[in-house]
Amino acid sequence: MKILPGIALLIAFVLACSEHSLAQTESFGIVKSVSGEVLISSTQRSVRAAPNMKIVQGDSIKTGEGGDVGLIFEDDTVVALGPNSEMKMESFLFSPVDHELSFVARLFKGTFSFITGQIAKLSPKNVKFETPDATLGVRGTKLLVEIH
Repeated sequence: MKILPGIALLIAFVLACSEHSLAQTESFGIVKSVSGEVLISSTQRSVRAAPNMKIVQGDSIKTGEGGDVGLIFEDDTVVALGPNSEMKMESFLFSPVDHELSFVARLFKGTFSFITGQIAKLSPKNVKFETPDATLGVRGTKLLVEIH
């Protein structure tokens, strides 16, 4: 089978673009446990959560009436969302060698439990939880938040 030069160039371009887009959406966390209805949404997808599913920048995690989910991030931060909760990952950077550290999550409603990881230990000022009424900074290792 002979491939025309124009088609070969098009295939190379498409592969290069897809590799670039994958690099832009590198995962920094995973779904560790899921029970009931849990959706993970971004501008490109909306799927039911499953164990070992990857979490990327901009993902929204939403639990249903009887749903809950446990997440683990690259820096060992552990997050749990209870029923009827919604959270969006705004920023996650974990490159201690380059001093690039950030964990910013927007909490919309529900119950959340956090056990902070390496980012909070190395740079506590770069860990923030934004709620409808306030922005919470982290100075300890455990945090429980309920938003009505």
